[in-house]
Amino acid sequence: MSFTDAEVAYLRSQPLARLATVGADGQPDVVPVSCEFDGTHFWVGGGGESFLRTRKVRNVTGGGRDVAFVVDDLVSMDPFIARGVRVYGRGEPPVERVGLIGPGWYLRITPRVSWSWNMAGEPVGDVWYPARRAVHASS
Repeated sequence: MSFTDAEVAYLRSQPLARLATVGADGQPDVVPVSCEFDGTHFWVGGGGESFLRTRKVRNVTGGGRDVAFVVDDLVSMDPFIARGVRVYGRGEPPVERVGLIGPGWYLRITPRVSWSWNMAGEPVGDVWYPARRAVHASS
């Protein structure tokens, strides 16, 4: 299974995510990051040499390669309309590339499992949005 066309369009339209990594001491860390989706992998980061010293990079390169992140937005408060995609994936050490915010260092994340909700951008109604769960093929 993979991302639907609506999920891909949404992911490509949202340049900001919140990435969670776990350090060697078991401490979780979550930070906002620039995020781009190439149709197969997610790329986060884009910083220079200082990016290589961040906790998220230290966590991934130190063995904490399992990551989670959320790409979401609030379409409206009245009526309440939220939508988003949550991903569990595998992070790889940073590589130099030209990405969303220019040349720099980026972590590549391969999705394993994802959940999406309300890609149509509809009001919440009487019950919370149902989630679509997808298991992604390893690459």
